[in-house]
Amino acid sequence: MTGLEPDAATSEPDEVYATKPTRRAQSAAGLWQLVRLALRGDDQNYTELPLRRAVLLLAIPMVMEMAMESLFAITDIFWVSRLGADAVATVGITESLVAMVYAVALGISVAATSTVSRRVGEGDTQAASTGAGQVLLLSLLVAVFVGGLGIWSAPKLLAAMGASAEVLRIGTRYAEIMLGGSVTVLLLFALNAVFRGAGDAVTAMRSLFLANLANIVLGPIFIFGLGPLPAQGVTGAAIATTLGRGLGVCYQLAHLLNRRSRLQVSVRHLRPHRQVLMNLVRLAGAGTLQSLLETTSWLGLVRILSTFGSAALAGYTIAIRITIFALLPSVGLANAAATLVGQNLGAQQPERAERAVWVVGLYNFAFLGSVGLVFVSLPEWLSSLFTTEPEQLRYAASCLRIVALGFLFYAYGMVLVQAFNGAGDTRTPTLLNVLAFWCFKIPLAYLLSRQLGFGPSGVFMAITAAYSALALMAAFMFRRGTWKTQRV
Repeated sequence: MTGLEPDAATSEPDEVYATKPTRRAQSAAGLWQLVRLALRGDDQNYTELPLRRAVLLLAIPMVMEMAMESLFAITDIFWVSRLGADAVATVGITESLVAMVYAVALGISVAATSTVSRRVGEGDTQAASTGAGQVLLLSLLVAVFVGGLGIWSAPKLLAAMGASAEVLRIGTRYAEIMLGGSVTVLLLFALNAVFRGAGDAVTAMRSLFLANLANIVLGPIFIFGLGPLPAQGVTGAAIATTLGRGLGVCYQLAHLLNRRSRLQVSVRHLRPHRQVLMNLVRLAGAGTLQSLLETTSWLGLVRILSTFGSAALAGYTIAIRITIFALLPSVGLANAAATLVGQNLGAQQPERAERAVWVVGLYNFAFLGSVGLVFVSLPEWLSSLFTTEPEQLRYAASCLRIVALGFLFYAYGMVLVQAFNGAGDTRTPTLLNVLAFWCFKIPLAYLLSRQLGFGPSGVFMAITAAYSALALMAAFMFRRGTWKTQRV
């Protein structure tokens, strides 16, 4: 022993402890740099980047995009709620009609992402541009039909939905504008799917940011009037929303036509290409059906819950709204999985595509696990932000707690379903939706709530069971690997 050794021995822990803050600082700095890089939108080859880095670079702007989409509904109802119950009813009824337009838009989005991502992965930029042009053409054709039908049938549809005479009076024009302006919904969704498929998630995010900014500014101006502009009431909300989305579409088109953009579309790419169009129609049709199967299954739950009184139905509505808002980041992560699957399959790297899905699933597992812990621990507090009525509060808290128990399953289920879509295998998730939602969720909800006496809690249990079953079935089908050979 030299007498120096004790100092040397004790100095090592000091050095280790001294580096811990430095390492944390370096880690935080590295994460911040990654966020900045993701939001800057530089051109990246997602088939060659380290997998975790590729996932984060895609997922960050996609999560932001979903946050922007949620602002539309929040902004509209914030201003319209000041006009009274009939105005709010007008928005609610019309939104239920526009939900069908959303389903079609989501179907076209599935087709757009899988087609463009596959061509980009193959390195065929011209074919990717052709695919984008055909998506634009298909969206325009569908929008003309849907918009024209919506304008013509708006008052009839409102009446069929049980609108009162006052809602018909103030809401017909609102419904005509929202349904007639569905071209902006279809194009905004479809073109953002094109950008995501190309790996340009930042442009998709920016288009929605611009659309939301315009809606936030224009909403109160058109609703309440400003200077020489007269107050339009609830009709003003439709004008502002349509103009806002239209501005976002203009930004998308300008970017597509820019020669310096990652994916360029010219007039020649808009000429009908029979094979590409037919493939898009096939994928979009299955994607639309897939969305409708899930959306309409919720109507069955509402019908069952309505037999237990308005308090149970209101509590359920509050809980589901909170849940959907919390799930938005998961939707962004799932979209990242779809892009990575499509591009890596195009690059003939099916094993990397599979690994990407499990990596995204792990991130989603960590996120939703944390959210689920909050929901299970604090359901009453979360519900109290939206209602103080004791019975509604009790049902909302019960729904949040029970539904959150399945979040760890949902985490992988959402990602796996989008992975199938990204591969162009829309048939598998459509079949899974039939089994999970119509053959399992609705019958189970009725059995538990009515026959076995669990009441509304039985419906909440059925939701958890159905989405958990969907995740398990999706994992089994995904492991089989048939999606890797899907032609797009």
